[in-house]
Amino acid sequence: MILAAKITAVIVVLVMIAYLTRHFVFALSRLFRRQKMNYTDLSGFHVPSISVLIPMHNEESVAPDVIEALLEADYPHDPDLFEIIPINDHSSDRTGEILDEYAKKYPFIKPLHREEGLRGKPAALKAATQIANGEILVIFDADYIPGKSLLKFLTAPFADAEVGAAMGRVVPHNVGASLLTRLLDLERAGGYQINQQARYNLGLIPQFGGTVGSVRRTALEAVGGWNSLSLTEDTDLTLQLAIHGWKVAYVNRAECYEEVPVNWDVRRRQIERWAIGHTDCLHRHLGPLLRSPYVSRTAKWDGVFLLGVYLIPNSELGII
Repeated sequence: MILAAKITAVIVVLVMIAYLTRHFVFALSRLFRRQKMNYTDLSGFHVPSISVLIPMHNEESVAPDVIEALLEADYPHDPDLFEIIPINDHSSDRTGEILDEYAKKYPFIKPLHREEGLRGKPAALKAATQIANGEILVIFDADYIPGKSLLKFLTAPFADAEVGAAMGRVVPHNVGASLLTRLLDLERAGGYQINQQARYNLGLIPQFGGTVGSVRRTALEAVGGWNSLSLTEDTDLTLQLAIHGWKVAYVNRAECYEEVPVNWDVRRRQIERWAIGHTDCLHRHLGPLLRSPYVSRTAKWDGVFLLGVYLIPNSELGII
């Protein structure tokens, strides 16, 4: 037993050193390497048709904020190029009424009311995708506020036919609420401006997030669509795209503002959900990732680190 405990401890230390080394390489890349083109120079020139999908469950307090922000976006409000599909997913408050009120004023706002079937964000996205008309699907959570130019920045990368998805940057706007929010502000800054940017620079696997991201409809269809049973549909899609040879672009200037968790209990439940979802993706995608002819050897290693990030906490929780 003592020997097994020592071996386990050594393995944990080695894994932590490996992650530390990886992040050190990312930091050096961000400091000294030439930053890869993020296509923002094309914003306003490449203007594909887009559908903005916003899953909502009991979001009456924030639904007007995200819709008003999208109405102020500088993307052409031509019904042939732009539509907003807010998804009322089994809400019991006034979310549905609020969305219908906006739909009466703006013909390009097309609410989807879901009262039957599987609940949850992946299922909501899957249902909305079936009625969306846009070439590009842009995803926001209801409590996120997009910047005015974000839609142009998130669609510009699709001028490159190899890009299957694009990811923007999340910036907390309630930083001063608690110690946790300040820590999460630091985490977001490092996670996006160092981690995501470096992975994009190095040709690895930037992660498509479940919000502030866009995906090419044909790429989504090519990899089987949204996994409605996944707790981390964003990680699932990231790996599916990489395995099938699609690129994920990271656009640092595409800023969106979020309200991060204020208390530790909410944060704990969030991490637990991500841990379970990542481990499920590890079980399903590790083999196909390692066998994919489209992913470089270094990108495969990056994918292993991405999928394995919650292995140690999951072992403690008894999930694996």
